Amino acid sequence: MTITKEDELDALKEIGRIVANTLQAMSTAVVPGMTTRELDEIGRGLLERAGAVSAPESTYDFPGATCISVNEEVAHGIPGDRVIMAGDLINIDVSASRNGMFADTGASFLVPPSRPALDRLCRDGRRAMQIGIAQVGAGKPLAGIGNAIGKFAADRGYTLIRNLASHGVGRSLHEYPEEIATWPTRDKRRITRGLVLTVEPFLSTGGQWAEQGDDGWTLYTEPSAPAVQYEHTVVATDRGAIIVTLPG
Repeated sequence: MTITKEDELDALKEIGRIVANTLQAMSTAVVPGMTTRELDEIGRGLLERAGAVSAPESTYDFPGATCISVNEEVAHGIPGDRVIMAGDLINIDVSASRNGMFADTGASFLVPPSRPALDRLCRDGRRAMQIGIAQVGAGKPLAGIGNAIGKFAADRGYTLIRNLASHGVGRSLHEYPEEIATWPTRDKRRITRGLVLTVEPFLSTGGQWAEQGDDGWTLYTEPSAPAVQYEHTVVATDRGAIIVTLPG
């Protein structure tokens, strides 16, 4: 969507704060021995108490309030009986709606004890997202996001998952401009003032693509390699990006 009025921005910030708080609380709640279903129920309760509705459930009939992906799972992991273990690499993706506005956020993190190579991947994954967000602004090229992230990844020996992209968001979970590459492209489109979009690169130590598993939802890296995702919902302005998915 394109933000044209202050009350639209206020409503977007409100659902952005809700999903950000939910993500933060879920990441803090993780302990070895709990199942991903138990973690998802924490997220569900927080969304419901805030008057928000899970976007993957309401939009796509996803079997969970949030997407929780562990280790070899790169995205869209179904909450279930999988037990979280010490040392696991976990991604939590929270998207929801309230009063007709949608926001989307996500983050990856390690369950202690940490591992240096994966610690570095997490730090650089967050940095890749920040570099992409720095390219968002009214009139700027849409391809600038992926071109900047791609250079950062290549300079550090990483790959990017090239079939999991950023997207427009706001009045629905996925909308115009549909796929926004977080890898180098020649996309000629420009970012318009007020455009609402996500920035969510999937940085990997070797994965190139996401392949769907037998459950019809969970995605795995191909070739198999660790991958992380960090995501914010942002609004393009003349002075850069407003990040709306901040806790508070």
